Amino acid sequence: MTRFGAVDVHYAPEGGARAALVVCPTATYADVVEERTVEVSKVARYRPGHFYERELPPLRALLSASQTATLDVLIIDGYVTLDPAGRSGLGAHVRTEDLASIVIGVAKTRFHAATHAVEVIRGTTSKRPLYVTSAGIPSDAAADLVRHMAGDARLPAALRRVDRLARTGRRVTRGAGH
Repeated sequence: MTRFGAVDVHYAPEGGARAALVVCPTATYADVVEERTVEVSKVARYRPGHFYERELPPLRALLSASQTATLDVLIIDGYVTLDPAGRSGLGAHVRTEDLASIVIGVAKTRFHAATHAVEVIRGTTSKRPLYVTSAGIPSDAAADLVRHMAGDARLPAALRRVDRLARTGRRVTRGAGH
């Protein structure tokens, strides 16, 4: 069975972070079959262009946990590569650590150097694109996967769900779109 995952990290005002994961059996991410969170007490400060230093440790703790089976495809909130030359972003570091064989980055805002990111317009009323980068799969195929993910909003339903899980720590018992 192929396992499709999506992750996000939320930083608490008092320090630390909560990383969240949702797992789905199909590339549409329509049905969530597993949710998981992990909390870490300390995180690095944010440095532009070095986002991975802050985000990678909570994701490593979440994805390396013995109860988390290997993921075939992982979607992250951010960039896999930061420029056309392939400068490593968070997703490249996730893949280098072998936390997933295919990593797709979905960013909500443009990173100035990421001119290679594929713009994806989703939703019935949104005019703002998502920016897709990838490793282990061609960028156009990754963008197509994001384009066809469940949900009719700009942000796919599974990504909204993992964001909510990271922020609140509360699991949702219904489908990804609820």
